[in-house]
Amino acid sequence: MTIARDDVLHVAELARLEIPDSELDAVQTQLGVILEAVGKVAELDLSGVEPTSHPLDLVNVWDEDVPRPSLGREEALSNAPDPYDGMFRVPSVG
Repeated sequence: MTIARDDVLHVAELARLEIPDSELDAVQTQLGVILEAVGKVAELDLSGVEPTSHPLDLVNVWDEDVPRPSLGREEALSNAPDPYDGMFRVPSVG
């Protein structure tokens, strides 16, 4: 399946991707191959298949939320690269 160059640019814009002109042809080809592979699903007879959101039953494997002692400040900061005044120092966000 082929996908138009403008469609590739539109999808890139929606995904907030910047595709250099030098890579645009390759991305166009790759997207075409992906669409062709996904399109093969339409050829299958799925009339007896129940709709699912996931192929396997999902079970919550988390433990119960039970309060327990947490790390002390000194232990929490023991591996911090640059602690300051009992806190984690992080770069400012600009």
